[in-house]
Amino acid sequence: MDPLKKELPLTEAGEDVVLDARTIPHAIRHGAVLGALDQLKPGKSMVLVAPHDPLPLLKQMNQRFGDSVSVGYESKQPQEVRVRLTKTAP
Repeated sequence: MDPLKKELPLTEAGEDVVLDARTIPHAIRHGAVLGALDQLKPGKSMVLVAPHDPLPLLKQMNQRFGDSVSVGYESKQPQEVRVRLTKTAP
C-alpha cells in the first residue's frame, strides 16, 4: 500500500484517487492536500471532497503549481464540494 494512503483519507474511484478533506483536521488540511498533489503523476487526477468551496486552497495551489494542475468542479452541495484536480505537468 502506498504510504500516503495510510495517513490520509484516500480512496480509489476507478483511475482517480478521492481525498475527503472533511475528515482532515483544519490546521493541516491545506498541507495535506498540497502534499497529495505533489505525489500525483502527470496525467493523473484526484477528486477533492471539501466541506465548502475551497477558494483559499485553490489560490494557494495556483501559487504553488501554476498551470501544472487543472481544476474542475464536479459538484457543489452545501456540505460537500467535489473538485477534480488533474496534474498536467511535473
